[in-house]
Amino acid sequence: MIVDKRKIVFIYNPKSGISGKRLILNQIRTKLDLRKFDYEIQKTAHAGHATELAHNAVLSGADIVCAVGGDGTVNEVGRALIHTTAALAIIPCGSGNGLARHLHIPLDPIRAIELINETEISLMDYGIIDLHPFFCTCGVGFDALVSEKFAKSKLRGPLTYMENVLISSLNYNSETYTLDIVDEQERHSEQKAFLISVANASQYGNNVYIAPQASVRDGLLDVTILHPFTIIDAPQIAIHLLNGTLDDCPFVSTFQCRSLSIHRQSASAIHYDGDPAESGSDVEIAIVPKGLQCVCPNKEGVYGPVENVQNTLVEQFNMMYMRSEDLLMTNKRNNERFVAQTRGLLKKLNRKK
Repeated sequence: MIVDKRKIVFIYNPKSGISGKRLILNQIRTKLDLRKFDYEIQKTAHAGHATELAHNAVLSGADIVCAVGGDGTVNEVGRALIHTTAALAIIPCGSGNGLARHLHIPLDPIRAIELINETEISLMDYGIIDLHPFFCTCGVGFDALVSEKFAKSKLRGPLTYMENVLISSLNYNSETYTLDIVDEQERHSEQKAFLISVANASQYGNNVYIAPQASVRDGLLDVTILHPFTIIDAPQIAIHLLNGTLDDCPFVSTFQCRSLSIHRQSASAIHYDGDPAESGSDVEIAIVPKGLQCVCPNKEGVYGPVENVQNTLVEQFNMMYMRSEDLLMTNKRNNERFVAQTRGLLKKLNRKK
């Protein structure tokens, strides 16, 4: 029986997230089921290039476009796939992997490729903030400031993120926001907030759950307002964020809606899927139901404690393994270059004799 093969395009950013992407590319070549797929691997050259490559992949008839990277790469690829027949797949290798974690896509690249081989496709929602599509979270206030600082950091990963959070929080002043909320009925609210996060999925990344009840399939935005607090209260808030219990935190209020207008005193930063952008004093956010096809399990949301530990161990092992493989491959290339240069030098010396 002859089965038509699906076309899949893998897009990776060589400069983002963890090192070791060459190892992942080798795993794609060896673990992808070639009875089911014809594939291409394409590399980005600049910011926004993943969107161009994904758009071209759709035009060329790709059935699946896979983002090999973190939430920034996922966002760039995903925005080219909304309302198309092509599905998004993810091999997570970023510094946070928020959407992949929410969708329970394995952090182990081999298992992520095996998930692609199974090809379970479902529809998911996406959001829009000031015309920027997002798939995980967006927001204003403190987390937008941290996104700006994190984007400028040369080092990536959870330690750099936590360093930016701790340093920036000491001098950050909460702001008063006016909210116009559309759900079953329109509501008007004024809130003094440290941050306002608007989520399609449950977490920022690294299992930091800003909206534990969020679902990418319910057609709703989950809004989390973190009100002003003191430095003494910060550890309590951090525990709630990591345990997926932020709904129980006394400094937090939450609600769901289909769209939200945020008015603030002046123009400032916003963030979408961790990427910062400048915006005006008025910020418009809305959900678009079932606008993106995605290769992912049916399960989503907060992991249990055992799963969290397993994911952390897998991720740390992968990072160490990939970086060690990267070093080995780099050393091998350097040795080959040294041997070639030495041979060339010997040939020149022999000629002079």
